[in-house]
Amino acid sequence: MSPGSDFLLLDPADAPARGLADWLAGRLRVAIAEGRLPVGGRLPATRTLAADLGVSRGVVTEAYRRLAEDGHVTGRGRAGTVVTAVPARPVAPAVPSAPPVFPTVPGADVFDVVREAPARIDLSPGVPDLTAFPRAAWLRAERSVLARLSSAEFGYGDPRGTPALRAAVTRWLARTRGIVADPDEVVIVTGVAQALALLAETLLDAGTDELAVEDPGSLGVRQHLNHHGLATPPVPVDDQGLVVSELHTRAVLVTPAHQFPTGVVLTPDRRRELDRWGGLVVEDDYDAEHRYDRPPVPALKAALPDRVCYAGSVSKLLAPALRTGWLLVPARHREAVVAAKRFADLGSTALPQLVLAELMDSGELEKHLRLLRRRHVRRRDAMTRAIADHLPGARVHGVAAGLYLTVTFPDDVPDTDLAAAALDLGVKAQPLSWHAQRPTRPGLVLGYAANPGSVLTEGIATIAQALHQLR
Repeated sequence: MSPGSDFLLLDPADAPARGLADWLAGRLRVAIAEGRLPVGGRLPATRTLAADLGVSRGVVTEAYRRLAEDGHVTGRGRAGTVVTAVPARPVAPAVPSAPPVFPTVPGADVFDVVREAPARIDLSPGVPDLTAFPRAAWLRAERSVLARLSSAEFGYGDPRGTPALRAAVTRWLARTRGIVADPDEVVIVTGVAQALALLAETLLDAGTDELAVEDPGSLGVRQHLNHHGLATPPVPVDDQGLVVSELHTRAVLVTPAHQFPTGVVLTPDRRRELDRWGGLVVEDDYDAEHRYDRPPVPALKAALPDRVCYAGSVSKLLAPALRTGWLLVPARHREAVVAAKRFADLGSTALPQLVLAELMDSGELEKHLRLLRRRHVRRRDAMTRAIADHLPGARVHGVAAGLYLTVTFPDDVPDTDLAAAALDLGVKAQPLSWHAQRPTRPGLVLGYAANPGSVLTEGIATIAQALHQLR
């Protein structure tokens, strides 16, 4: 059998009897010209490629030398041999993309479109301070985990998640959210989005095709639930939270600790009404850790353990890129949720789970949260001052907790037009009307966690400029 390399599917049997170096250099030039070897890509070490091809190392060295002479590659010492030539194939000229439209009825891809739109300042809600990610603590925890991890633990595991993280999550929730649970109740998921998908499948299989949602409430959550087949009838929210008397379904999704996007807290009276209502509650505890000017609010799951499906994650506490969250499910739905998780992906990635468990149990996560709270308060205060200075007619909501503020305007301000005008000036924000199924006061939802105070002040001043242009 002729030796060959998986790298570019190279097979020396295709080469002429003499001139192996010419053949190899030619194949590499073609791959660079076609873009299969991108600029900045590293070629295999000469010894490695020679062994794969069954040729002398001198053949590969000579081929690389010829590519370097004509500018296709360059040697960078320990970094290896790196492609430097631009592909020879013609590239279609870039067509300037139009700025995203802020439609009154946004489509399924609206967040992707806006996320990709260039902007000088991004005030999108729900974005944590990614520069604060505790890299050093994460690396220490990862080294500690790898040092004691057995070989068997690199295999397939429990679809519910690693025992270490499920136990750590129960301890974390007991300390921070007042929830007493057993690790067997916890299913580790790839964020709240997957939790909603698993619950949607479970509810539909059980004969429930509606999950009522708060109005206004998260557009993204509605999109996920609708995609998975659940209708999402709206239930109004007032200054006490969900108006339970308007609830006419068997299941409801709520954000009781910090309602999105109004920022109100579900009052004790409304919690008791929800208990008397008697249906299934899905609790999205999306940013409950981020509170500043008020005492902690216990999770609904703590008071109604057999009635609440509780979802949380580290997306707002550490980073969305970790794609790690948890779902606590009442016993009657647990087996179905675990089955749905098993067939979705056989279980979430294990190594990040073990590292997160280490951070939770070592106290590093609490330490990180304390740092974030101090930083968020400074940034929130900078944004509220800027709103008072530049948008004196706006009303501010939700200042006591979270990663964002909501501002509302008089009824004659079209918030989708305002968001589009602000983006034209380089500032990205979300219209409040996107998050409402029924008519609501116009407004903007403005994230502050990801930017320093000076940037927030500039962003609000720019929004004021956009508002002035509309008038």
